[in-house]
Amino acid sequence: MAADGASHDQSHKAHRSRQAGPSVKKKSKADKRKKGKGGGGGDDPQRQNPKAFAFNSSVKAKRLQSRAVEKEQRRLHVPTIDRSYSEPPPYVVLVHGPPKVGKSLLIKSLVKHYTKHNLPDVRGPITIVSGKQRRLQFVECPNDINGMIDAAKFADLALLLIDGSYGFEMVRCWIYTCLLFSDKKACCVDDRSR
Repeated sequence: MAADGASHDQSHKAHRSRQAGPSVKKKSKADKRKKGKGGGGGDDPQRQNPKAFAFNSSVKAKRLQSRAVEKEQRRLHVPTIDRSYSEPPPYVVLVHGPPKVGKSLLIKSLVKHYTKHNLPDVRGPITIVSGKQRRLQFVECPNDINGMIDAAKFADLALLLIDGSYGFEMVRCWIYTCLLFSDKKACCVDDRSR
C-alpha cells in the first residue's frame, strides 16, 4: 500500500531539448525558412536595421578593408624556405671482397691518388674532395649478408674484388644480387698477383 502512495507523489524530470549538434542546426534552418516565408523579417538585427551597422568613418572602413586584403595576400604568398644545399652529397664507392684480398690497400691507393697523402689505416667511411663540385666517399663493405644489404642501399658504385688464385666465390654473388635489385652500378676487379 505504501508503494502505491509513493508512485502518485513521484515527479519525473522535464524533457531537455538539444542545445547543440546536427538536430539543432536542422531545426534552426527550418525555423528560419518558416520566418522567411511568413514575412516576419527574422531575428537578424542587421537585416532589421541596416543603418545601425553602417560605417561611422569611411577612412576607417577603407583601412580595415585594405588590411583584410593584405592579410589575404600574405596568406597566399607565403615565402618558401630554400632548403637546397650548395654542394651535392658525396658519390659513395663501396669496396667489397673476401678477406685478405686488398680492399684496404685499394682504398689507401685511391686516397693517395686523389689527395697525395698517405693513409695509415682505413677506419670507417673516408670522404675526399676530387673536384670543385665532386666529393667521393669510400666505404669498406662488411662480410655478412645484412651488412651487404645495408651497404647496397646507400652505395652509388661498388668495386667487387676477387681473389684470382681462389676464383669467384658464390658468397660474392650476394652483394651483386643486392646491387642489381637496388639499381646500382658494379665493377669487378680481379687480383691475380698471388
